[in-house]
Amino acid sequence: MHSGEPDRRMITEINVTPMVDIMLVLLIIFMVTASYITRGAFDVNLPSAANSSDVGDSPIQISISAGGELSFNGQRSDIAGISQAVAPIIRDNPDVQAVVDGDRGVEYGRVMEVIDALKTAGVRNFAAAVERVPAPASP
Repeated sequence: MHSGEPDRRMITEINVTPMVDIMLVLLIIFMVTASYITRGAFDVNLPSAANSSDVGDSPIQISISAGGELSFNGQRSDIAGISQAVAPIIRDNPDVQAVVDGDRGVEYGRVMEVIDALKTAGVRNFAAAVERVPAPASP
């Protein structure tokens, strides 16, 4: 006779739904925090430009604050430290592009000092990061 209890058997399959839920939450967290990770050691108020192209990812990211402070790939540095860090990158990839994020309040001479140091280290390709604004309408 059957006592009215449902057939009890052991669950032997793996339920992947909780794992997928956790992975999606982790993916969202990484996507949100990625913008904070890629930014430099300090905020840079980039100049605006209507005609600009995406600079993409580069192993050489230099940020220059309004006060002239430097960061290399998110770590505070000085020109000598940047020159030393760039040398092995250039050795591995001579055509690498250096991206310079200069605050709109930084002195032009400071930007040129950084670019000169990068050229001395062997960098041949440069990109300037700007904040894209819509192009004005043509008449």
